[in-house]
Amino acid sequence: MKADPQAQRRLLDLQAIDTALAQLAHRRRTLPEYAEVEALARQVSALEDERVRAQVAVDDIDRDIARLEKDIDQVRVRKDKDQARLTLGTGPARELTALEHEMVSLNRRQTELEDAELELMEQRETAQSVLTAVEERLAAALERRAETEARRDQALAEIAKDAEFKSGAREPLAADLPADLVTLYDKIREASGGLGAALLTGGRCGGCRLELFGSERGRIKAAAPDEVVRCEECRRIMVRTAESGL
Repeated sequence: MKADPQAQRRLLDLQAIDTALAQLAHRRRTLPEYAEVEALARQVSALEDERVRAQVAVDDIDRDIARLEKDIDQVRVRKDKDQARLTLGTGPARELTALEHEMVSLNRRQTELEDAELELMEQRETAQSVLTAVEERLAAALERRAETEARRDQALAEIAKDAEFKSGAREPLAADLPADLVTLYDKIREASGGLGAALLTGGRCGGCRLELFGSERGRIKAAAPDEVVRCEECRRIMVRTAESGL
């Protein structure tokens, strides 16, 4: 293939743009915020589970306290009735004596229930402290995740803006070069890890970094200026300039 030497040199400008686009794509795929967001998502999930368990513990204690309060209210109602009957003092002496014994039992039962309620209230205070601490940790993790997602989105927006600018510069450049040269360059670039053309500097291929010797060096030196030469080793287009050392 033949192409104007100036067009060949402009391939390096096209390659610079494509290299920048590839770097932007790599940066987009490997943003550290992706891993941070994933780690924070796992942390948030674990804290959500922990919060649910802590809330269940508080709710269970609240139900037990409510049950005890109901039992205490029932004992108080029964005591009030018995006390009212004792205050009236009417009825057989045996029945009044039984009421007195029942009052003693009810007082003892009320004390037991109130002691149990007090113990549960202390347990609830501890459980609530655990729940509050988990909620604070969860809120902090959610805030960190939101901040990290915002940084990720900002980075992606900046990358997209840079990529759009580079792509906008590539299109007119590629359109201004010979179509067959660009087609060959793109084919090589896709097959060679993103590098389709490289500068030949000091007798060394800029693609594979190997130095040319013997007949290969002679072949390149003897090639006409408009001949599109390729490296025998990496098959990339070698762009010749005054720096090529031939």
